[in-house]
Amino acid sequence: MQDMIFYDTLRQGLWVGVIISTPILLVALVSGVGVGLFQALTSIQEMTLTFVPKLVAILIVFWATMGFMTETLVAFFTDRIIPLIGGM
Repeated sequence: MQDMIFYDTLRQGLWVGVIISTPILLVALVSGVGVGLFQALTSIQEMTLTFVPKLVAILIVFWATMGFMTETLVAFFTDRIIPLIGGM
């Protein structure tokens, strides 16, 4: 029974990681494709053009979803990890 609890907790932890990282990864993907398309259409090959807009977009989305990420992690720890540590 202990193995099942361990693997279930590990599965839930990985799922929480996927849920938390999805907004940032989606924005990085969309902004990267957008900037790449812009560079291909205009033949501008500036390296900072790929880095700066993606970084700004990631920071904005991180700032906007910080509350959601915190609530998700706190809920996971209070519902799953802390009871396991306490032996409940």
